[in-house]
Amino acid sequence: MSEEGMAGTGKGGLRPDLVVAGAGGGLAGALRAAELGLRVLVVEASPHYAHGNNTAMSTAMVPGAGSRWQTEAGIDDSPEIFLADVLAKTKGMADRAVSHALTEVGARLVTWLADYVGLPMELATDIPYPGHTNFRCHTVPGRSGAKMLAGLIAKADADPRIDILAPARLVDAQPADDGLAAVIEFPDGSRETVDCGALLLATNGYGANREMVERYIPEIAGATYHGSAESRGDALRIGLGLGAQADCLDAYQGHAALAVPYATLLGWATMMHGGILVNNEGRRFGNESRGYSEYAAEVLAQPGGTAIAVIDDYIFEKCRPFDDFRATVEAGALKWAESVEELADLFGLDAAKLAATMADARASSEEGKADAFGRSWWPHTLSGRLAGVRVTGALFHTQGGLRVDEHAAVLRQDGTRVGHLYASGGAAVGMSGHGASGYLAGNGLLPALGLAFLAAEDAARLARSAS
Repeated sequence: MSEEGMAGTGKGGLRPDLVVAGAGGGLAGALRAAELGLRVLVVEASPHYAHGNNTAMSTAMVPGAGSRWQTEAGIDDSPEIFLADVLAKTKGMADRAVSHALTEVGARLVTWLADYVGLPMELATDIPYPGHTNFRCHTVPGRSGAKMLAGLIAKADADPRIDILAPARLVDAQPADDGLAAVIEFPDGSRETVDCGALLLATNGYGANREMVERYIPEIAGATYHGSAESRGDALRIGLGLGAQADCLDAYQGHAALAVPYATLLGWATMMHGGILVNNEGRRFGNESRGYSEYAAEVLAQPGGTAIAVIDDYIFEKCRPFDDFRATVEAGALKWAESVEELADLFGLDAAKLAATMADARASSEEGKADAFGRSWWPHTLSGRLAGVRVTGALFHTQGGLRVDEHAAVLRQDGTRVGHLYASGGAAVGMSGHGASGYLAGNGLLPALGLAFLAAEDAARLARSAS
């Protein structure tokens, strides 16, 4: 039940068993904890959390290996295969304990989202996502994070064991005799300390903190940040203050297709269906099927820091079901042309260079062979009427954070737990290794929901053992 004002000690004056800082993916932890009988207080800094956090801004992709949806589709997958994909994409640099826990819990998580939360989960099988050897990304219709979050919020609002306090920010945490004390600050500057059995840091990473971005991931520091304004590094600061260890702070999810100047997401399905990116000289500059996260820096390295995504009517129709793509269309970002020459004129490109680029791409597609950039995925050959969208590389969210174990419990350097403190999503180390190239579709949302889910189960176990 959503509330405003002072936190007190939870509903009915009762001390909360779990405080969750962050009403995005952390709501999965709140709901699972309540399902297991715990009293939960959710503290959220933004009054607009239903639309403005990273969960809402995601494409709602939750990987799960061995799910019933895969079984129905005849897909033979397993957590072991998923883990091998994670380790391959990250070149073995992903945190093994976290990656193992998340690849194991994924199928159980998406089943719970469908059966307990009531979300209309479905398996995305239209395009292969780079690095995944199987179709294992589960989502909701429209691939809308806002719709997924709306379902989580509605379920939490209806649960008598859950209070949501917004706007209010967790600013500190202190050890207590039988748990932790959460220090909560309100918009007027007043503070209240709430004793709790356990605390889950689910406030995302530090993407909105320019100083931290410049320190840890300078290669993307000049990019547009397309994420929650509340991702200020609070969890990292609080955890380190309690003696925790951090790791993989240079990891991040970028995206190479943020429409300029509309700040809407074109979506990488445009590339995976056969689209291409050209720079302001009319030339391609890499393999678009490699992955949208690492490709963000490549777009930023082009003249002017932008590129033009080129699609056709076929790709347009394939992408129309996606909410983000439709928002980009409705914003007026697409410019249509009847010829390559007209497209070049619309974007101020060299017509001869663009024509040569298009001819090369079409030849590679028609021949089904790898081109000079190593792209061999050509499911469709661009033809007929063409559309261009000017895009830039963006920072979506950071992927490294506090070191945690397989239960999402925050760890010190010596591997011992920091009290009853947990972290999930961008607040935790995650499963993307270092840099941007280790990111797989769903590597943001699975740690956000999955680690929160696992934290709740562990917090419930500790509460039972203490009673």
